[in-house]
Amino acid sequence: MRHPIKLISRGTKVGKNGLAPISLQYCFSSEKRVVLSTGISIPPQYWNRKTNRISKDIPVEYGNLHELETVLTQKLRKAEDMISYALTDKKVCPVKFLKENFHRDNSKWAFRQMGDEKDSLNVFKHIDDYAISKKSSVKSCTINVINAMKAHLKLFEEYRGEAITFDSFDATFYEEFVSFLTYEVLQVRRKEAIKGLKTNTVGKTIKHLKSFLRDRIRKKIIPIMDLSFFKVMDEEVDAVYLSWKELSTVYRLDLTAQPQLEKYRDLFILGCLTGFRFSDYTDIKPEEVRDGMLYVTQTKTISTVIVPLKKDARHILIDKYNMQMPQVSNVNFNNYIKVVAKLAGINELVKITHKKGNQIVEEIRPKYAWVTSHTCRRSFCTNEFLDGTPTNLIMAISGHKTEKAFRRYIKADQVQKAYMIKRIWENRPGL
Repeated sequence: MRHPIKLISRGTKVGKNGLAPISLQYCFSSEKRVVLSTGISIPPQYWNRKTNRISKDIPVEYGNLHELETVLTQKLRKAEDMISYALTDKKVCPVKFLKENFHRDNSKWAFRQMGDEKDSLNVFKHIDDYAISKKSSVKSCTINVINAMKAHLKLFEEYRGEAITFDSFDATFYEEFVSFLTYEVLQVRRKEAIKGLKTNTVGKTIKHLKSFLRDRIRKKIIPIMDLSFFKVMDEEVDAVYLSWKELSTVYRLDLTAQPQLEKYRDLFILGCLTGFRFSDYTDIKPEEVRDGMLYVTQTKTISTVIVPLKKDARHILIDKYNMQMPQVSNVNFNNYIKVVAKLAGINELVKITHKKGNQIVEEIRPKYAWVTSHTCRRSFCTNEFLDGTPTNLIMAISGHKTEKAFRRYIKADQVQKAYMIKRIWENRPGL
């Protein structure tokens, strides 16, 4: 609960040393208010009246900015917790309670509490609280990533044998955590044990850890901390797409002997024909099809996309499944669609490189082994681009915000140029 309390510094109360005190002001009512000393004084020109914070350009001789902000945040949270405590008892006046108790040395009021006092600054309980607070604004897939970030932190805590607290998050922690994720974490859902996550997965973990810490700072649960060294790394990774010819082979594949694979094949083709994310094309509802158009609110961007249904997409969605697409898990889909692609003969060897720390790792597998649910969107975008569909129209479906991000996503520029060179060379005489 927020209270009418804030930090203030009055330039009119400058001492002989040229410093103005920073105080806490609490207004219970127009008649009842209290001003409490924080014990910190600075030159008045370094107090930002708009933000009620110390200016970032304050010279070091007046104190370390981070340390000053930490003390002020602690005192502000202490006052808020004391007010909340006083308001739970109708017989206690919060103004009087603050005056009598604020300057007493009582660590109980150091920070806002969550439930049991011993859990008030438990990092993992705060992550749970953060995930709950995000449920109304993000989709379940994002909550899963937040929970994965928590799991990685738990593993790191066990690995180094030292409890993780909010005081742990410094530059050394960041470097050690990134190294742990890169070289020590066991990848799950693999037949063989592989140590270390890929750069983009490490980056996603750091991204959500940083967002969590910023949320706790913004809500004034923890002091302001410098997170500039929490770099969110990423890399451009080659990923396969299936051409129209390959998709046609998959679409016409005879699965009479293995009918259990048919639903995975059909879902895959539907995804390649619509360009939707897995969560969107596996949950299309009857009311979302009108006049041959598909009206879908995308789960990730919460924006409505209108897409004309191609003939083959209509056949799968309406004629074959009567708008009731099979419900399958993403894990099972990724496993079985590889089997389908293998049966379709999509087995040329493909080399994909990615970074692991400062090393370049090369993996060579048959193309079918690289196929996943995400191949659908990449295939749709790349095939439409190569066929000449205007980029802005494809982006309206794919959800990319900039053309630069879109081109990086599909890697079609290189493919298109290679085909152009190939056509030129084919018309030239050989040796």
